[in-house]
Amino acid sequence: MDLKEAKELARKRLGDKRYHHTLNVEKMAVKLAERYGADCDQAALAALLHDTAKEMPTADQLALLRAHPDLAGNTENRPTPIWHGVCAAILAKTEWGVTDEAVLSAVACHTAGKPGMTLLDKILFLADMTSEERDFDGVEELRQLEMEDIDKAMYKALDDSMTFVKKGNKPLDSMSAAAWEDFRKLLAARG
Repeated sequence: MDLKEAKELARKRLGDKRYHHTLNVEKMAVKLAERYGADCDQAALAALLHDTAKEMPTADQLALLRAHPDLAGNTENRPTPIWHGVCAAILAKTEWGVTDEAVLSAVACHTAGKPGMTLLDKILFLADMTSEERDFDGVEELRQLEMEDIDKAMYKALDDSMTFVKKGNKPLDSMSAAAWEDFRKLLAARG
């Protein structure tokens, strides 16, 4: 799948607001890829695909996860807001011909993170949180930090996400907590 095809697919599958968000995520992902020496095409492709399952009904997402247990892992037992990333990665691999495992990984973990995140995983996670239309308290600080130190930005982004989830009395994904701990250890080792 090339970038033009991915953009057309996203346009077909998403409403106007989410499609606009997707284009902003693509722009930020490419900017971060350029900053950190990652592959800009991979970053753009992951960004264009990241929310392609977001508007699927939850029942359809669950059916997709159950149809591909080898790719879904334990996802159905995790909070439903993270399902769409895993579902988008499954669709990309099984229906849309995406074979790049780095892109599939970034799409799958873009909402919750995971321990041992690759550079592309980090780029998409942060691009999704800091895309142009985002306006939550602290987003400007996070935008600045992500251009200075991607690992510190990931730690802050995960910390902010977990705080948001806890304040809303929503279930915390164990993968987010594990990713946060991973970055905490990494930064402590760096001093």
